[in-house]
Amino acid sequence: MVCALIAAGINLAFPLVVRYIATDLLQPPLPETLKPFIMIAVVMVMMTIIEYFCNFYITFCGHVMGAKMEYDLRNELFSHLQKLSFNYYDNQKTGQVMSRLTNDLFEITELYHHGPEDLLISVVKLSGSFIILMGINPKLTLIVFSFIPVMIYFAYHYNMKMRRAFQMNRAKIAEINAGIEDSISGVRVVKSFTNEHLELDKFRRNNHRYVDSKRNSYYFMGRYHSGISAFSSLIYVAVVTAAALLIRDGQVDTLDLITFLLYINTFLDPIKKLVNFGEQFQNGFSGFDRFYELLQIDPDIVDAPQAINLAEVRGDLEFVNVSFRYPGTEHNVLSQVNLKVAAGEYVALVGPSGVGKTTLCSLIPRFYEVTEGQITLDGKDLRTIKLKSLRERIGIVQQDVYLFAGTVLENIRYGRPQATVEEVINAAKNANAHEFISALPEGYDTDIGQRGVKLSGGQKQRLSIARVFLKNPPVLIFDEATSALDNESEKVVQDSLEALAKNRTTFVIAHRLSTIKNAKRILVLDEEGIVEEGSHEALLARDGVYAQLYRMQFK
Repeated sequence: MVCALIAAGINLAFPLVVRYIATDLLQPPLPETLKPFIMIAVVMVMMTIIEYFCNFYITFCGHVMGAKMEYDLRNELFSHLQKLSFNYYDNQKTGQVMSRLTNDLFEITELYHHGPEDLLISVVKLSGSFIILMGINPKLTLIVFSFIPVMIYFAYHYNMKMRRAFQMNRAKIAEINAGIEDSISGVRVVKSFTNEHLELDKFRRNNHRYVDSKRNSYYFMGRYHSGISAFSSLIYVAVVTAAALLIRDGQVDTLDLITFLLYINTFLDPIKKLVNFGEQFQNGFSGFDRFYELLQIDPDIVDAPQAINLAEVRGDLEFVNVSFRYPGTEHNVLSQVNLKVAAGEYVALVGPSGVGKTTLCSLIPRFYEVTEGQITLDGKDLRTIKLKSLRERIGIVQQDVYLFAGTVLENIRYGRPQATVEEVINAAKNANAHEFISALPEGYDTDIGQRGVKLSGGQKQRLSIARVFLKNPPVLIFDEATSALDNESEKVVQDSLEALAKNRTTFVIAHRLSTIKNAKRILVLDEEGIVEEGSHEALLARDGVYAQLYRMQFK
C-alpha cells in the first residue's frame, strides 16, 4: 500500500514538472546553462526508478500475498469440508465442491490483493488531480469532474448486472467440473459400454450452457467497458470545448490547457482502474458468495460441549429404542431397534436390500446421528464421546474398497500414520497380504494407481484389512466385505477377516449367507426391524425369513 501511494504520487508529479519546464524554464529569458534541465532530467529519472521498484514490489509481493491468502482460504474451506457429515456429501457432486476450492478462491484472492491497492491509487490520483487542477483553473476542473457522479451511477448499475451474470458463470463451470469428474471416475464403465459419445454429448451440453452464460456476462461487460470509454472521450471533448471558450475570454491560457490535457490521462487512469476493479469485484464477490455459502453450512454431527475421550474400550454396544430417518425424508429406515452386543461378540446382520443393515452400522461411528433413542459404548452414550476418540476405536472394512493414489505402504499406513515399516509388514502378514505384496515389482513401495486400479479385487480387499489390522480397534464393522470377490479370493479374505475379528466386537453385514454360517448370533432384519435372531441352524429350523433367504440363495 505504501508503494502504491508512492507510485501514485510520482504519477501526479510528472505533469507538474512538465508544466514547470514549460512555464518557467522555456519562457524568455532562457537559462544561460543547461544545468537546470540536467537537474530536472536527473530528478525525473530518479522518480522513474523509484516508480519502477514500487510497481515491481506491488506486482511481485502483491501476488505472493494473494497466493498466501488463497492458501489460507483453501485450508479453511478444506478443513470445514472435513467436518461435514455423510449427509452433506450424499447431496453433492464432487466436481462442484472442487470448483469452490479452486476457481472461486482464485478470483477472491485476485480481489483481495488487487482491490485495496487499486482503490488507494484511484483515490490518491483523483483527489490529487482535483486539488492540483482546482489550483490552476476551478471552472475547467468542475467541468471535468462533473462527469464522475454519472460515471459512478453507470458503473454501479452495470456492476449489479455483471455480478448476477458472474455468479451464473460460477455455477456453470462447477457443473462442467462435476461432469468431468463423474466421467473420468467412471471411464471403465464408459468404455465397456462404448458410450464415449454419450459422455461427449453431456459434456458439450454443459459446455454450451457455460458459453451461453458467458455470453450474457460479456454482454453486460461490453456495455460497461464501452460506456466508460465513451465517458473518457466525452471528458476530452468537454475539456477542449470549454477551454476554447475560456481561452477566447482570456480566462485560460494555452499552457493551462496543455496541463489539463496531461492531467486528463492521470485522471482517466484511476477511472480505468475503477473499471477493472468493478469487474474484479464482481468476479471476486460472486466467488466469495459461493465460498461463504459453503462455510455457512454447519456440520450436523459435532462434539457435545462436555464430550469425553475414551480410555480403555471393552466393546459392549447397546441400541436403546433407536430410530433413524435420513434428513429431508419422512419414512424411518430403522424403528425402535433394541439390541445388546457384548464385548468380543461376533454378530451377523442379514436381510433383503434396503432394510437398514448398513444404516444401522453407520450409526455406530456416528456417520449419521440417531433420530430417536441412543446407542451406548461401554455404557456411555455415543453423543457424549468425542468423534475422533470414538472413530479411532472402530475399524470398517467395506465392499467398495477405497485405496488412495500412492504406494502399498502408504495405503496400509493410513490405518495408523505413525506406524513403523515393521508394524505395517506385520499387519500385512495378519491380513494374508504380505505374500502378494512381496511379489509386486517394488514390493511395499509399488505405486498402485488411482483407487488401486493396478490390483485385483481380492488384493485391494486384503490391503484394506491390513489397514484395519494396523489400526487395531476394539470394534469392527464388515460391510459385505467379500460379496464382490471370486471364490478363491473370498476364502483368503474370509480367513483374514476371521483373524481380524478375534476377540473384537464385530458386526458383519452379509449377502452371501455362506460367509456367516459359523456366526453364533445372526440378526435378520426386514422393514419392521429385527425379526429373527439365533444361530444358522436355529434359524433354519425356525423356517422363517432367514430360511427363505437361504433357500433362495442356494436353490
